[in-house]
This record gives sequence, C-alpha cells and structure tokens, in this order.
Amino acid sequence: MRLIYNGLLYLILPLALLRLYWRGRRDAGHRQRWRERLGFVPTLLPGGLWVHAVSVGETRAALPLIRALLDRYPDLPLLVTTTTLTGSRQVREALGERVQHVYAPYDLPGATRRFLQRARPRLAVIMETELWPNLLRQCATASIPVLLANARLSERSARGYGRIRGLTAALLRDVTLIAAQADADAARFRALGAPRVEVTGNLKYDLALPVDLPERGQRLRRDLLGDQRPVWIAASTHAGEDEPILEAFARLCARWPALLLLVPRHPERFDSVAALCRQQGFSVIRRSERKVCAPDTTVFLGDSMGELLLFYAAADLAFVGGSLVATGGHNVLEPALLGLPVLFGPHMFNFTEAGERLLEAEAAWRVADAGELAAAVDRLLTDSELRQTAGRRGQAVVERHRGALAALLGLIEKLLCQSPPGGLP
Repeated sequence: MRLIYNGLLYLILPLALLRLYWRGRRDAGHRQRWRERLGFVPTLLPGGLWVHAVSVGETRAALPLIRALLDRYPDLPLLVTTTTLTGSRQVREALGERVQHVYAPYDLPGATRRFLQRARPRLAVIMETELWPNLLRQCATASIPVLLANARLSERSARGYGRIRGLTAALLRDVTLIAAQADADAARFRALGAPRVEVTGNLKYDLALPVDLPERGQRLRRDLLGDQRPVWIAASTHAGEDEPILEAFARLCARWPALLLLVPRHPERFDSVAALCRQQGFSVIRRSERKVCAPDTTVFLGDSMGELLLFYAAADLAFVGGSLVATGGHNVLEPALLGLPVLFGPHMFNFTEAGERLLEAEAAWRVADAGELAAAVDRLLTDSELRQTAGRRGQAVVERHRGALAALLGLIEKLLCQSPPGGLP
C-alpha cells in the first residue's frame, strides 16, 4: 500500500509544481521558495519545537499555543511550517522573526527525510488532522515524538481513512499521542487503530483577542464603512456561496440601507467576486483601494489577508462561509467571541461541536439557502435586543469551554521530558 501511495505521489509531483507556477501568475509568492516543498530548506536551528499548521485557519488556531511555547521555552528554537502561501503570510504577520518559518515538504520519502535532517526538531506538534504517512514514518525512524494537537476527525473523513485501513493504522501508530478536540473525535481515531488518544478540548476556544480590537473595528466602521447603517459580514466564502449571499442581500436592501462586508476565503477569488458583485448591480469598494464608502456603496470587499478579526469587530452580525457548500465550515468561535450573532449553512462537519454548542445556546442560526439567510439577517437587524442577547450567549459559550491550551502545554511538557536534547537524530 505504501509503495502504491509513493508511486502516485511521484506521478502527481510535476502537476503540483506546475500548479505552483500557474498560481504564481496571479501572485508571485506561489513560485517563491518552491524548493522548500522538496525538503531543501535553509539552515535551521536544531533541537527545538516544530509546529505545523496547514493554512490560515490552522495557523490562527495555533497562535495561542505558539505564543505560549515562546514564553515557556524561550531557549528552545521554534519552527513553524505551513503548506499554503496564505498560511505563510499569516505566520510572518503574526510572529515576525520570533519563529523560524519554512514550507512543509511534500510527503515524499526523500523530501521529508531532507527536511527532518535539516530541522532536527526535538518534538513535532502537528495541528488538527495532517496525517502524512511518509512524514510520520520519518519522524518515527528519527525518534522524533509527534503530537497531533487539536485533532479532529469528522465522520466523513473517518469513512475515507477507513477505506485504507491498513495504511491508516500504520500511520496512526507512528503518532506518539493524539490530543483530540472532543470525545467523538477520539472515538473515531481509536476505531481506526490509534493506540494513544486523549481528549483535551478545542484550542480555538482559547483565542485571545487583541485588547484594542473592538476599538479598531469601530474606527474602521466609522472612518471607512460609515456608522449610520447596519453592517453584516459574510466571511470566508467559497465558490458557490457568493451568489446566494448576494441574492439574500438584494432582498434585504429593499428594507434596510445595509452594507455587506464580503470576505472571500482565498485571494485568487478577490477579482472574480468583485466582478460578480458589480454584474449584479452592487456598488463595490475594495479594502485594497483604501477608499471611504459612499452612501450608495452596498458591498465592501475584504480583499486583504490577516484582517478577518478586524472585519468581524466592525460588523453587527456574521455569516461564516464554507457552510452553504460542502466544504465543512470555518471557525464560528471568532465572531462569537466578539459578541456577534452567528449564521452558517448546513455543511459544518469540520466544526460540528462548536456549531452545535452555539445553536443550543441560541447564539447561532443555521440557514439552508438565500431565503433563510435573508430572513435570519432581517430578524436580527430588526430586533436589537435579540442580536445583543445572542452575542452575549456566544461569548459565554466560548469562555465556558476554554482550557485546551493548558492541557496541550501539559502534554508537551511531558513529551519533552521523554525526549531529552541528547536524543536528537
């Protein structure tokens, strides 16, 4: 099975590199540092901690943990890897030179071996569900403990891994410890053959907001958006979601002089979403234009990276995307912590527990289509007391379920004690 897996990876490698080149036509950053993806990383300080987060969402979730590790282990080098360009930029923006940063290698035997020989970490902390057979095998061979942190496994993903049960059980045996978000996640990992699983909770509940974020959000609203009308944000949208969102917004415009703050998930969609808005008759201002919204501006397009929390802080309520299409949803806890009522679609399999907790607390609403989205937004804009009460309930849900960070730090300390510096490969 592993031979077949490796053979397929080598076959698609040229396509992966070609995709980087092609995406580099829009953003040259995709073409830069491509050798790192083959394990040819620059000289790194060995003997430290390595945290891997795929993209922006995982990086944001890992930030409290990374900052805590920097404070707790100031003498240990800290390496952060990402897979995507947007994740890389998030690391640089949030952490600067406090950490070492490179791209994670493709899961090829040679690439992962080269990477580990140059990084030589004392402990690997891999966020969520990044289960790569060759990388994990190389870590086990080099006696590098691996902690799968904030691990989640949806029923859908578990069924997929179950189809390759032999390979899945082998790679799970190479993980030193799985720190699962919830009991259901832990049960699925165990059913697939994971020998060591603990439940630590969801690290996303431990998000720490900048103290000045609410003030900066209101300043953005006052200076650019205009504070004389309601603002609702549709965040992290994917292809196939913008059309129903704009349809819902068109219905609302007949009743409310509202502003839609529309934030596509991926930068390569910024231009096409702006064009879609204009084709449907909306007046659009883009964040990158740094212009003040005129009274007749109807859509403010958030075409920047790293400002989603700021945009949430400027809004009255939030729809979180990736949920009207079968992507699995995105982090609903960020707007909840900012006191916003939260709306999302039916596809929330990546955030099932968080979504259900907000629904149970009457801090969130699930909508299926443009009609339900328009009705929910209209109700929340009409009833300010309901909107504020829902926001407070959402904040209480987040506060009540904090604690994953402390649990993860305890596990990391134990693993470090079992992996003394002298044990480096």
